[in-house]
Amino acid sequence: MANLNKYRLVRIRRLSTACLLFLMGVITSGLHAQTGQPLYAESTQNTDSLYKLPLKQVLAKIESRFKVKIRYDTALVNGKWVTYAFWRFRPTLQETFDRVLGPLDLKVNPDGDHKYELKAFEYYRWPVKEGWAQLDAIASQYHDRGSWEKRKDSIRPALYQALGLSPMPARPERPIHLTPIRKYPDYTVRNFALEILPGLYLNGSIYAPLHIKGKIPVMLSPDGHWPDQRYRKDCQIRCATLAKLGAMAISYDLFAWGESLLQFKSEDHRKSLSITVQTLGAVRLLDYVCSLESVDTSRIGISGGSGGGSHTVLMAAMDPRIKLSAPVVAVSSYFYGGCPCESGRGIHECGGGTDNVELAAMAAPHPQLLISDGHDWTQHMPEHDFPYLQKVYGYFGAKDKVSNVHLPDESHDYGPSKRQALYRFVSKYFQLPLAGIESKSGQINESFVRIEPKEAMYAFGPHGEDLPRDAIKGYDNLVRVYNHAVVLAKKRQQAARK
Repeated sequence: MANLNKYRLVRIRRLSTACLLFLMGVITSGLHAQTGQPLYAESTQNTDSLYKLPLKQVLAKIESRFKVKIRYDTALVNGKWVTYAFWRFRPTLQETFDRVLGPLDLKVNPDGDHKYELKAFEYYRWPVKEGWAQLDAIASQYHDRGSWEKRKDSIRPALYQALGLSPMPARPERPIHLTPIRKYPDYTVRNFALEILPGLYLNGSIYAPLHIKGKIPVMLSPDGHWPDQRYRKDCQIRCATLAKLGAMAISYDLFAWGESLLQFKSEDHRKSLSITVQTLGAVRLLDYVCSLESVDTSRIGISGGSGGGSHTVLMAAMDPRIKLSAPVVAVSSYFYGGCPCESGRGIHECGGGTDNVELAAMAAPHPQLLISDGHDWTQHMPEHDFPYLQKVYGYFGAKDKVSNVHLPDESHDYGPSKRQALYRFVSKYFQLPLAGIESKSGQINESFVRIEPKEAMYAFGPHGEDLPRDAIKGYDNLVRVYNHAVVLAKKRQQAARK
């Protein structure tokens, strides 16, 4: 028995020594004994561990080496590791960011002096010079009106195809839903709901001159990604002032935004079909206004800001019924639109690759006003993008019909100075005298506008009580209705070809 116990003791000692040697081997290889992940100490970094370190530690090293501060949401870094971490460092901060963050689909945005914010990779936001180079490459495909028209004719049908609107779904027969008119001293307002697919509605408000004589122009006013949707003060002011100027101004909701929330959840707005629904809604709205006896179809314009500006550019490129456009704080060769309602269905792959500046050029030779500012992605508009637009307009001998109002000290909004520029632009090209809205000092007076509570602007009642019972509810049902409409449209197209 004594010999057996002695044998067991020797055996245990040998096993302990073997375990110790194994653990030492793991440790010296730079791996944690339990998790198998690399240890944090730089001294343990080697090829066995792929020089692997947690992203959080690498960011701290970047901050220390380059004397910067990086702000981030912990959810962006938790569980992320960088292989060959310190081998990715380069002499400059930007090169280091590119090599460390690029493989992880992360990036940084400037956030002040020597400060940065860590962000998920943004496919729609490019470095300025890369965006300019891309526009230059696009522009190299044409050099005169003939080659430009050929290029435009290749892009336009491709846009409809990318959006899933070729062929166009049938227009519902249900008439537009209109609320009673609300009269104010200088204009009127009424809300509408327009069925654009079976059970799918576009909602908005129609501002019109108090007294209509003859045929009047129309200004479509698509909403942007701002709080309070089209109910906000600046939107009401703009539309009411355009009405007093002599135009019919129509504000309308984005998909799953504003009153559209009666049918969908807010998160549905960031799904790819949003850009299709918004485009279809604008086409249906154009169908409606062109059917009105009071509308001069040779004077139909569109102006929106931010996401509404992207929508403005797209509609002016796609639908020749639009004769004037004014995208505000939106157009840039290095920013493609940060929401799926602007860039969610491959429209920028059309024609072998395009961008929002080339799409804006498709409005030529119709008058176009681009309003830019100094604190968003439009800050370099006068330097590169606007000269490109002037060149394209020059192909038509219409260089003077494209203009840029650049406000370097202003930010991303549709504020008073931007609205003033719009009124003068619309007045000039739609032959509407400014006398009715301009003061003796030359400033546009907007003080007459009555700001309504948002409840007054609902088409389906303060609580949605007038929403039709057969209205679509939920994104999945929308997809089903849309797919069915597309199938029917293709069958009609095939039958027409026989």
